[in-house]
Parts: sequence; C-alpha cells; structure tokens
Amino acid sequence: MKFIVSSTYLLKQLQILGGVINNSNTLPILDNFLFDLQKDKLTVSASDLETTMSSVITVDSDNKGTIAVPARLLLETLKTFPEQPLTFVVEDNNTVEISSNHGKYALAYADGAEFPKAVELTSPSSTTLLGDILATAINKTIFAAGNDDLRPVMSGVFFQFSPENLTFVATDAHKLVKYQRTDVRASQVAEFIMPKKPLTLLKGILAGSESDVLIEYNESNAKFSFEDTELICRLIDGKYPNYEAVIPKENPNKLTIARNQFLSSVRRVSIFSNKTTHQIRLKIAGAELNISAEDIDYSNKAEERLTCSYQGDDMQIGFNSRFLTEMLNNLSSDEVSLEMSLPNRAGILTPSDGLDEGEYVTMLVMPVMLNS
Repeated sequence: MKFIVSSTYLLKQLQILGGVINNSNTLPILDNFLFDLQKDKLTVSASDLETTMSSVITVDSDNKGTIAVPARLLLETLKTFPEQPLTFVVEDNNTVEISSNHGKYALAYADGAEFPKAVELTSPSSTTLLGDILATAINKTIFAAGNDDLRPVMSGVFFQFSPENLTFVATDAHKLVKYQRTDVRASQVAEFIMPKKPLTLLKGILAGSESDVLIEYNESNAKFSFEDTELICRLIDGKYPNYEAVIPKENPNKLTIARNQFLSSVRRVSIFSNKTTHQIRLKIAGAELNISAEDIDYSNKAEERLTCSYQGDDMQIGFNSRFLTEMLNNLSSDEVSLEMSLPNRAGILTPSDGLDEGEYVTMLVMPVMLNS
C-alpha cells in the first residue's frame, strides 16, 4: 500500500478529525486514525464510539488497503512540515514509512480491521440546510445547554424539525435559548437531542460555509454529510422538557436598550457582586435603568444609571450577571429588548435588529430573589 499526498492538505483534514479523539480512550485502537485507501481516494476516520467522523482525501495512488495510524504522533509530525508532497509506504514489519524532501519517518500501525465500524442508519428521515445556518443555530444555542450528568437530556441541543420551521433549543434550567428559522423547512415532523461534542465539531467546520448539509436521523443516531465529510453520532436518549410551558406569554413590561452599553455596564457592576450568587439588581423607572450590585461580606458595591426606552410599571428584578453577560455576548444586534411580567417570573431577551428574514432568537433568563 502506497500513496502520495500534500502535507498541508493532509494536516488540515486530520486536525478537523482529531477533534473527535478523546485524550483517554478505553480502547487503544481509538487513539488512531483509520486510513482506508481505494485507488486515489483515501478515507480517513476518527471515532470515540459515540461519534465517528470521516473525510475523503484525494491522493496519488493506485493501491488499496486499510491501516490504523497513531493520531497524535502523525499530527505532531505533520505540523512541522512546510508544504511538500509526502509519500506513505506500508512496510512488511508493521510500520508505515513517510518520506519527505529531507527525511524518512517510520510509525508503527495497527490492523485496520480492529477499528470500530461506523453505524449504518436504517431508513432515516432527512433534511438539508445551508452549513452556515446550522453553524449559527449551534452557536446561538450550545452555550445555554447544561452540564448536569443527572439530567442528560438537558446537556444537549434539542432539534425540532417541521414543515413550517426548524427550531433549536438549549436550556440548563436557569437560562433557555430558542433559535428558529422559518425560511428553512423539513419535509416531516421530527425531534431529537444532539450531544454537545459533535455540535462543537460541526460549529467549527461549518462557520461561514456555503455548502449544503444533509442531516439524516432515526431514533438513535444522526448523520451529517457535507462536501467530502461525514459525521455520525449517537443521540441523547430521553424526552426533552416542555420548554414552551416555561416561556411566559404575557410580558407587559418592556425595556429596550443599546446592547453594548448594557453589556459593558452589567460586566462592570458584576465585579462588585457577591462571588457565589453573582447577583445584580435592575431597577427600572421611567426612561432610567439603574444597575447595582453589592457584596455585603466585603462592603463592595457598585451602581450605574443608563437611559433606556421602557414601557410598563416601575419594577426591580434580580438576575445572575453571568447568565445575562453570556446571553448579551451571544447576540450581535445593536439593540436588545428585555420583556418582563413580575420580579419572580423569567425575563425574555430578544434582539431588536440584525436578524435575517425568517430568523428568530428568544432567550429566557430566570430571575434571582432579591434580598430587600
């Protein structure tokens, strides 16, 4: 088995796939990339049993064969090469020899047959959408997903497809984000919960991508295919909580303010808040928003006044500043509106501008009890 490939082209593909490989694997074979050569097409795969990703790379060869190559060793070697052709030759003594312009390097390989086979999806449903839209949907929601192992359904992003729209939801019970597209639709209704790791990988690869992504899914797995890459992952098992029930429908008090100004103010004031609760107080009256925080244990306190546009009754409400900062950071609009009903009901944060036609973002943040 022998093939010739460009060093930088191979490195670029392997670095993407390397994101799948865990630092500590239960099966030693998972520390490898699987190389499957079929003439001038080399399919490279990486897996952690839950997620398997593969890319097809064009090489110069007329051989066939499969081997498993140590991932970290190969990546570290490739990073040091300037752009040049590399020749890979599989020797009889269980090593693969790489020849560059200046030298030769031998790596021990494992039998490709030991590598776990990727799951085949039987009779899947499918939806196609633009790579950049999927990356945006992941970006806007993934930060709100939980990290609680006891509630695995909330540690992923909920995909809800229908002939009317596509909806993506993430929540950790303190904050919730719902991202919806009415300009993209699915042929039939479907719901599934995607784990964070494959979504993080997809987000990185697909940002700004103009290519279409085919999403196929059944009860237990989902497969994302685009250009020369495929990612298959196991879905999170379980029923997602009824998130619509927690979004308050009647919110008579509406505050509209410049996002950057609000974000900077919350960041500054929160430095003076209690280090365990991160509590800040919003006091709204007329066209003035007063943001304050106090850490009684250390006699630290801060207060800022901002002008805003407000319709509703005067009110005071407390929030965890970290959640508010995360949400404001994740929006890209110039102005945001915060809609509230009562100090003990969730506040709804939405961008006032900067969205595409048919794009909707709703962020919900739970209040914290204020010590009067």
